[in-house]
Amino acid sequence: MIICAGNNETFDFATPMGVGLIESAINLTRLCLFDKPEFLLFIGTAGSYGERDIFDIVESKTAANVELAFLNNDAYTPLDNVISTNTTNKEDIIVNSSNYITTNDELAKKFLKLGIGIENMEFFSILKVAQEFDIPAGGVFCITNYTNRNAHDDFVKNHEKAKELLSLHVKKRIKELTAK
Repeated sequence: MIICAGNNETFDFATPMGVGLIESAINLTRLCLFDKPEFLLFIGTAGSYGERDIFDIVESKTAANVELAFLNNDAYTPLDNVISTNTTNKEDIIVNSSNYITTNDELAKKFLKLGIGIENMEFFSILKVAQEFDIPAGGVFCITNYTNRNAHDDFVKNHEKAKELLSLHVKKRIKELTAK
């Protein structure tokens, strides 16, 4: 099953789950309780902490939930804050999820030092729910912006093209898989 966030980030071939960590977790849990999918593929846009370029396509099966306060030693968590459905030895780009968008380049560099490459608001909760229901899952993302003070303006400017690129990429991958 292919899923996406929703609101202004929808696709004709994906089921919207909600924006942010909470909405997506609630709605995906509800879906899994009543009609458990065999596989989950989340598609969406993401911000780059600096190593990925605008309109790059990134595939991942690993997500983190690292809040900005953690980066300055202003917070800690007793919870596991990295999750992966990756069963191969291949390293993934780690996708950080938070209900907040990073707009500080110095903090973005700290994410990179932790090995975290991009951010998307929903992916951590998607993988957490998939793990709970024992569903293989992954994500495909298109970079819309860098995580700096222009993040929102760049996101708005690049969002439609990113959605088009994501659609083309996912539809191409589906054709490849069904041709086998």
